[in-house]
Amino acid sequence: MIDNAPVKLALAWLIPAVGAALFVTIQCFSYLNVYVGSGGTMQAMTFDPASLWGVSIFYGAWVLPPLLALAARRATDWAMLVFGGLLFIMSTLAGVFDGLRDGGHLAGLELLAVTLPGVVALLFTWRHIRST
Repeated sequence: MIDNAPVKLALAWLIPAVGAALFVTIQCFSYLNVYVGSGGTMQAMTFDPASLWGVSIFYGAWVLPPLLALAARRATDWAMLVFGGLLFIMSTLAGVFDGLRDGGHLAGLELLAVTLPGVVALLFTWRHIRST
């Protein structure tokens, strides 16, 4: 019989990854909406190259927990739990901070799109590690 637990774990980790991508997209459009609505009087947000690389690496790192799940080894299961947990915690804290700064709708979106599926993915991963 084929063990499909790694595929289920990978899908569980892909959901908060997609949620994080949706969150950052809506955050950008929300900022753009406020900027255009102010008639361009609001100070424009600019990023230096290091900041752009940091954001790209952070959101690109969300692909690692699903890939680690597909490896289906004991060590990669633990790496998936630790790395995915760190991404989940950092995304939650950053999203809530951004939501408090830029609008409550962003905090709610982050909690719904990243935190809730992240908790489920962490629980699935922990149950998988305990069962093997």
